Amino acid sequence: MADPKGFMTTPRQEWARRPVAERVQDWDEVYVPGALLPIISKQADRCMDCGIPFCHDACPLGNLIPEWNDLVSREDWRAAGDRLHATNNFPEFTGRLCPAPCEAGCVLAINQPAVTIKNVECAIADRSWQEGFVPPRPPDRLSGRTVAVIGSGPTGLAAAQQLTRAGHTVAVYEKDDRLGGLMRYGIPEFKMEKRHLERRLKQMRAEGTKFRTSTAVGRDVGAAELRTRYDALVVATGATAWRELGVPGRELAGIHQAMEYLPLANRVCEGDLETSPMSAAGRHVVIVGGGDTGADCLGTAVREGAASVTQLDIYAQPDAERDEDIDPWPTYPKVYRLSAAHEEARDLETAPEAHADARLFAASTLHFVGDADGQVRSLHLVEVDALRRPVAGSGRTLPADFVLLALGFSGPDREDGLIDQLGLGLEPRGTITRDGGFATNVPGVFAAGDAARGQSLIVWAIAEGRAVAAAVDRYLTGSSRLPAPIGPYDRPMVV
Repeated sequence: MADPKGFMTTPRQEWARRPVAERVQDWDEVYVPGALLPIISKQADRCMDCGIPFCHDACPLGNLIPEWNDLVSREDWRAAGDRLHATNNFPEFTGRLCPAPCEAGCVLAINQPAVTIKNVECAIADRSWQEGFVPPRPPDRLSGRTVAVIGSGPTGLAAAQQLTRAGHTVAVYEKDDRLGGLMRYGIPEFKMEKRHLERRLKQMRAEGTKFRTSTAVGRDVGAAELRTRYDALVVATGATAWRELGVPGRELAGIHQAMEYLPLANRVCEGDLETSPMSAAGRHVVIVGGGDTGADCLGTAVREGAASVTQLDIYAQPDAERDEDIDPWPTYPKVYRLSAAHEEARDLETAPEAHADARLFAASTLHFVGDADGQVRSLHLVEVDALRRPVAGSGRTLPADFVLLALGFSGPDREDGLIDQLGLGLEPRGTITRDGGFATNVPGVFAAGDAARGQSLIVWAIAEGRAVAAAVDRYLTGSSRLPAPIGPYDRPMVV
């Protein structure tokens, strides 16, 4: 480490966000442009270069965090970029979107604020692009083998890039009109501007990866036919089958799934629409679901000019500090976190009937009430205990003429017919069955990412993409030198 006392002398300082009143007027990323690089070398100095870097285990990619922290501290950006890209295909994505389980596993986090690993990662990625350290890496020669990757989310893109660089001819099939999966139409622009995604796609095209958009495998092209045209298939369609809320009044107009709402806002940013046909402008919005997707809906509704926005979380409000009995270090703790969207809701007081940051914790929806025209007008809820049992006398009503359901996803969508046409086996929870080598029950067909793992984090998605690429490479050639950071049954560290 460059400064052996850095963690004792330098306090944690994170990438500053733009003022709330300014950033809610646009869709640009919430951070102050150019404010990260001036502080990041000193922040990298805080890395302890500990004997056993638990941040490695906390990160499924196995990122070489102490190594690139030291290089950033010395401002050796080229070497830092090389070490970062050795384990992560898309660090500018994870540096913006990952909740940073590596920071929860930082040894310094035992009794001090963790190293700002996520910010360092983002700084390295951005500086690497700025300095031209990320050129395309086409293969020296082609193997003569062909692979179809179905889905262009982080798993599919990582798998495609690894396999292309290994010399295979790879085509990525995407059902939407643009590439990126949930990164394109599920992640709001204010969390990650799509120019970062376009830059990577340009790199991948230059390396030789082919892309087929507006092509739903199973509907626009037969899945079985595709299997005969390619030497191997990788199913990386994600977990897009959303969970429903089975309560009275669900059929009322004005109640929508989050993933019906968010893509339209993203299409406005892409220039496809002038305004969203499902805009929250002037409406009393209630978001059912306390996760990241709910927070994305919150930030989007605020920017659209909602009259009020409230977010319901069925879990109790967590403590500000880690509970060592429940979530001991180095596991990822359930603590109170204030996302950019919640900070905006707090400062703008979007939900006067909820907590300061627009969230109502320990809240369960009982039913919806509508008007004579079948439009939702209110939501009735009740407070619940730790076992989700209603608390007597705690019922209340919220005005709601626009409700968004952000309850997560159960597995891959079967509507296109891909799973049934290939005859893929499914787990009881709806995910695709695979063996220890990512192979499905159909020879030559592999499954990776949320479609097989279930709903997870972007860092796990990229790790799955890299690992399935090694498995496919081995299947095609008999051996592989591609890295496989995780196995299909690996899971985050838990007690």
